[in-house]
Amino acid sequence: MHKPIKFVEKGLSIAANGAWVVFNNLNKINQRPSFTPKWSDKPLLKSYEKTKPPLGWPRETDSLCPTCTREARQAILDGKKDVSVLLNEKVGEIKATILERDGKILMVKDCPLHGHFEDVMAIDTDFFKHLEDVFPGRDIGAHNDEKLHNHGSSTIKHGRGAVLTVDLTNRCNMMCDPCFMDANQVGFVHELSWDDIKTVLDNAISIKPRRQMSVQFSGGEPTISPYFLDAVRYARKVGYNSVQAATNGIEFAKDPEFAKKAADAGLRYAYLQFDGIGNAANSHRRVGNLFDVKLRAIENLYAAGVDIVPVVTIVNGVNNEQVGRIIEFALDNPKKINFLSFQPVSFTGRDEEVTPERRAAQRYTLSHLAHDVKNQTGIGEPVRDWFPISFMGSFTDWADVTHGAEKEFGQLTCGCHPNCGVGMAVMIDKETKEAVPVTKFLRAERLARDIQQVTDAGRSRFWSNVGMALSLVRNYDSFNSPTHFKLTDLLKKFDKTFGATKSAEKGKYGRVEGDRTMDDIAKRRADRWNFLFIAGMWFQDLFNYDFRRTEMCIIPYATQQGEISFCAYNTGIGWRNIIEKMHMTATLTKWYEEHGRHEIFAGGKSVELNSTAHSLKLNEEAVRAGAQTDLDDLGIAKNAREEKMAANARKHSGGGAPDKTKTPEELAAEAARNAEMAKLYRQHVLKEQPTLTIQGLGGRRGTGAPGSTKSKAQEPSEVLHKPVV
Repeated sequence: MHKPIKFVEKGLSIAANGAWVVFNNLNKINQRPSFTPKWSDKPLLKSYEKTKPPLGWPRETDSLCPTCTREARQAILDGKKDVSVLLNEKVGEIKATILERDGKILMVKDCPLHGHFEDVMAIDTDFFKHLEDVFPGRDIGAHNDEKLHNHGSSTIKHGRGAVLTVDLTNRCNMMCDPCFMDANQVGFVHELSWDDIKTVLDNAISIKPRRQMSVQFSGGEPTISPYFLDAVRYARKVGYNSVQAATNGIEFAKDPEFAKKAADAGLRYAYLQFDGIGNAANSHRRVGNLFDVKLRAIENLYAAGVDIVPVVTIVNGVNNEQVGRIIEFALDNPKKINFLSFQPVSFTGRDEEVTPERRAAQRYTLSHLAHDVKNQTGIGEPVRDWFPISFMGSFTDWADVTHGAEKEFGQLTCGCHPNCGVGMAVMIDKETKEAVPVTKFLRAERLARDIQQVTDAGRSRFWSNVGMALSLVRNYDSFNSPTHFKLTDLLKKFDKTFGATKSAEKGKYGRVEGDRTMDDIAKRRADRWNFLFIAGMWFQDLFNYDFRRTEMCIIPYATQQGEISFCAYNTGIGWRNIIEKMHMTATLTKWYEEHGRHEIFAGGKSVELNSTAHSLKLNEEAVRAGAQTDLDDLGIAKNAREEKMAANARKHSGGGAPDKTKTPEELAAEAARNAEMAKLYRQHVLKEQPTLTIQGLGGRRGTGAPGSTKSKAQEPSEVLHKPVV
């Protein structure tokens, strides 16, 4: 039985529908031309002026041959080719076709030298089509960027991006699989100096449109950089009001005072690596008590005023069954978790030379995520409730108009390709824990079309707010909203999110600028309603690479060689490998001589914590559950380490089926030798015992796999005799 207020709100919705018709007709008269804001040298775009990349299927795009690309990268690393070839030639590029086959969307491509490649883009064609259909179009073209955006085919062309990523160091205190940057394995240290950090941040705010109010410090593990706190402080100083750290949480878990110092410096978000509920679910990261670390990190960060975003690398067969458990964790703890980021595995870094069998078994797409959320939690319909994260552009465009021309920064706009990222919003009652997808009670597609019409008219702040309010009310379905949710709560949410009213800008809901206080943080947290955003961000690898996505990247890396698309940096031609070697700080030997060895947790070693106490609600059954065993049952390796072990065992056994001419005793002796070799391999190569081998930069000829074998140009591999140094 619905509350009486729900019927009143239904009546208001019907009335607003009629008022909207009148408002919209009047709004079409004498529409204003777009203005050029202070943060751009080009005028704001009307919705009908926006361009789109080729969408639908079948369609052709520009991609890469995985093998040609690795060979070309290795030639540059070995000094056989100059890096300038990446600016002037289409290195490794081939055409690819995106098509439908057997109810799936695939990318297929053929290299004249290395043959046929194909991979899955989506397992649900309706879902894939929906994402592309509601894409609102590209942002203002990037400009004033010639010095920072000059990377040949990998150059970013559209918009400004949502989050600037700055890798402070390639050192890490873990040895994870997967790891897209191959941390601790390349034989040298690449670490930004203080002058480097200031330079890349100063350069970043020169690009227009100046939208990017978020900067994320990453690595390696950014908290082990000696400049971490100073970098956070400086980022706030130059204008970034959302300073983030992509972290495994170890340093924050060990020391609550460190969390407080980070918050005082201006850290707003911790993007916390979080692969499942319970230590078993995180065991593939090879830290004995990693889940305990996460819980303590959340406690310490939250107490300091930092918001936490669990970031989940999803690998099919390894932890995809954790999707529902992690969402349940967020639903059970709505006061501390209001954002989840799921990132389907990208086969790059240590996993770049994945076998076709493992790639097929572990491939996980955004459509997998939408279906797993529904199947494991019962929340959300893939086509109704999931949208590309670029869908929010229609609302940020409206906010740009209402805020006027004098702002220093435009609204943060996630204008990436619809194949890159998706999201579903869930409204949670913090008191009752009731959770309902926002798009179950708000007609999102019609709302977006309404808002585009309001924005295109270019009216004053007052009339733009009136149009937004009318559209929200007419698209609101009170009968499907949470029990205690009111229409006024919806209006307040939009005001809080976009700063629609001047009172919101002045701190009615708590300020977010650099001088915010714990009182501001308390105000923002006092809201009864948690707008939980469940995001999926799918980074590319060489098997599904699409340059139409790269040129629209919203997560560029700030480097000594300019700003580079996330995927072009970590995958693609592999700008990371090239730039880090070009700007190498020191070899490991030199670094250790001058600085000593930092602590590394690997091989099942636990992090020493002062306490494991926490106030988070947990599902004890999920905590006690063992690690996922799907791949074990299929006999497929879980990661690059296991593949290397299997290859090594085959090498020493001669490969193939057992030799039937050998006696049982000979076979047993051979098996014992193989077991001993595998044990030694695990100890001395894979770092699963106290010995850790850090290999140099190099690779097998023609593969370009960093750290696989020693090339002529690299120093000998270096061995860490203890995991704690």
